[in-house]
Amino acid sequence: MSANINPLANPKGANKVCELCEKPAYIQCTKCFVTFYCGKEHQDDDWVAIHQKVCQLLIPVRTPVPYYTLEAEREQHYTQILDRQKLLMEISQRVAEKKLFEKRHKESLPAALLSLHSAMDIYGTSGVQLVPAYLLLAEANIGLANLSPAEQYLSWADWTVVRTPDCGRTVRHKLHRCMGRLFIVKGDLEGALFHLANDIYYASEQYGQDSIVTCGGYYLMADVFFRQRKMDIVNSLYTEVANTWHSHLSRLLEKHIENTITPEESFDEAQQAEADQMLRSLLDVPDGGPKQQPAQSAALAHSLGILWLLDGDPEKALEFGRRALGYCQMVQDCWLTDPICRLLHLAEEGLDAAQKGSPDSPPCPSAPPEHQRSALLS
Repeated sequence: MSANINPLANPKGANKVCELCEKPAYIQCTKCFVTFYCGKEHQDDDWVAIHQKVCQLLIPVRTPVPYYTLEAEREQHYTQILDRQKLLMEISQRVAEKKLFEKRHKESLPAALLSLHSAMDIYGTSGVQLVPAYLLLAEANIGLANLSPAEQYLSWADWTVVRTPDCGRTVRHKLHRCMGRLFIVKGDLEGALFHLANDIYYASEQYGQDSIVTCGGYYLMADVFFRQRKMDIVNSLYTEVANTWHSHLSRLLEKHIENTITPEESFDEAQQAEADQMLRSLLDVPDGGPKQQPAQSAALAHSLGILWLLDGDPEKALEFGRRALGYCQMVQDCWLTDPICRLLHLAEEGLDAAQKGSPDSPPCPSAPPEHQRSALLS
């Protein structure tokens, strides 16, 4: 997978540097021959993080441009390379986001770096399109407690936004959210609240107050109030987050049953990881956290069951559905009983279809028959 190279043997002006640290390279990937590293450790880190997903995609992007006599051929080649660079940027950004939500901060760094380099190749070194990559790198370093590089990346992102008056609300809300995370780690809770309030404002303007994007800001703000021991506010914010996710996922389940869900509404890997991490943390509150009521725990477990059913994992959907039903039985006349039984029925059908090796899942009924509902409750 790797071959040794001698930096002194490189052609004049063709300096080969490490993909991760930009030090002189001594080995190269033998699968693509266009990626170089200072040592085996950085190659292994990059391979696990992102390179195995994009190895072959890098070949045409980093191979010297052939000579074309016709302008039409040159334009066609340029367009193809630009499309591949955009694809590289999107893939690496999604991978970095997913690993961040999974708390794999070290693995997210190579993916975020590739996203930044791809964005620079496309938009130059000063475009606002670089901000998402700066924020990913900042968040990864925050997770690793490397606050100095995190602050550096955030300062570059902030300066880029400041000198771009028409910068969109999406970029602004992401910038303030990352700033809020940094201030939380530094212990400046008032500064964190300021940035998270701006995050929620811009996210609400762009997506609406009841959006799952906006509730990410509420979730982080609850963490600040938890550190300040303001448990009434924490409970209120957690309830808002739980209700927002439950409403959104319930709507998606209805569309899934009716086969009207669009690709834009489906979760990618990063969104799936974010939802799973957030809902699990609300459901399994650590000692000293706000006490969850059975009804809210039922809604959270039901949300996780729907999330995994939509992701094509009926076994996990069944696990969380049964857990939700257990919480629901602690509440008199719980309104979630029927939706939870419906989820369990759909998960069991999906599991049966998977075990039989059926290529297509059976059509989802609108609700389980009454005798099956009674069996689920018993």
